[in-house]
Amino acid sequence: MKAVSRGCANGVVATVVLAVVAFSTNRALAQDPLEIFGAEAEFAGSTSAELRFFPESPQFTDQDDRKLELSVAIEPEFRLFWDRERLTFIPFFRYDPADHEGRTHGDIRELSLYVERDDWDVTAGIGKVFWGVAESRHLVDIINQADLVENSDEEDKLGQPMVNLNLLRDWGTLGVFVLPGFRERTFPGDEARLRGPLPVDTDRPIYESAAEEHHVDAALRYKQVIGDFDLGLSYFHGTSREPELVQSIGSDGRPVLRPRYEIIDQVGLDVQATMDAWLWKLEAIHRSGAGDPFAAAVGGFEYTLFGVSDSAADLGLLAEYHYDGRGDDAPATIFDNDIFLGTRLALNDTDATEFLAGVIVDQREGEVLALLEAERRITERWFAEVEARFFFNADRGTSAVQDDGHVLLRISRYF
Repeated sequence: MKAVSRGCANGVVATVVLAVVAFSTNRALAQDPLEIFGAEAEFAGSTSAELRFFPESPQFTDQDDRKLELSVAIEPEFRLFWDRERLTFIPFFRYDPADHEGRTHGDIRELSLYVERDDWDVTAGIGKVFWGVAESRHLVDIINQADLVENSDEEDKLGQPMVNLNLLRDWGTLGVFVLPGFRERTFPGDEARLRGPLPVDTDRPIYESAAEEHHVDAALRYKQVIGDFDLGLSYFHGTSREPELVQSIGSDGRPVLRPRYEIIDQVGLDVQATMDAWLWKLEAIHRSGAGDPFAAAVGGFEYTLFGVSDSAADLGLLAEYHYDGRGDDAPATIFDNDIFLGTRLALNDTDATEFLAGVIVDQREGEVLALLEAERRITERWFAEVEARFFFNADRGTSAVQDDGHVLLRISRYF
């Protein structure tokens, strides 16, 4: 039933997306600003075509063995602005013929009403919230679920139902979050690349809570700027966004992995210190509920060389260390004792050209994840991005995807 429901949901999202895009395109051709319900309307968004190239053949026999995978995505944005209120609607849909079960999917990234007053603001609906300061891993960013089929780096997020009240005071900002409804993590389909040795049975998740996906989560966040320091403190109680993958037998008798979602309590700290050309960053958490309690942290720096060789370009040098003390009874992670080294080059030209390259090295096993990201504006509305990820010396952490290194080219048009 869940697979049917998901297919229907994807169809609904796709239909809504196309309707919004058609309306937005028509409005873009109009000269007069549009007003709806006494509010000024704004239409934006993007469409994109994405090509993924896998140089190696898949590791597992039931995976799709095509070298090139082409997909398309669309993400329109619709906003209504009143004096101190804003209504936002951002649907998303991707079609990927290489992964109908997983990567072809739709989502409502945002559908929320924002109300602002002098010393408070509130957001109600479906939204996205980002917490964190580190470059290579966001430990404290726990509100939204990762949309893992979009990108394995967990940067893309699913929309989360929420009510968020922020109290704005001289002593800082206190955010209160009520999160009714849980979003399950997305996983690649049975035949997809970047899947792992066994497919994940997303139709049969396991929940610790009897309320299952209807459990109401809650979170608090305090943030303040103190001199050179940006400080954030957070607390979360609810269903873990990281599932433990439990081996089981599927309906067809084959081995599968079932995601198990525990109830957790997590306390988080994020700090960024800005000192001239130095950015010092730290994220740390303590989590209990999924296995034995444990602590984890990522910290380091970014040093920027401004005006390299008397040009407009800036060169950033990045280094971060990962520690994670979780045991074998917690969801697995590859960031237990790792070092990230990277460099960021921003040309600061009219085409917004930027490059990021780096490696994450496991100090115990010697595993290496190499990554490259580049982006550049082609014209006023067209944008190009390149991403590459490759795995070397694969061991227990990355052995399941050691042959899934790939290069991604994305061409986007903004409207």
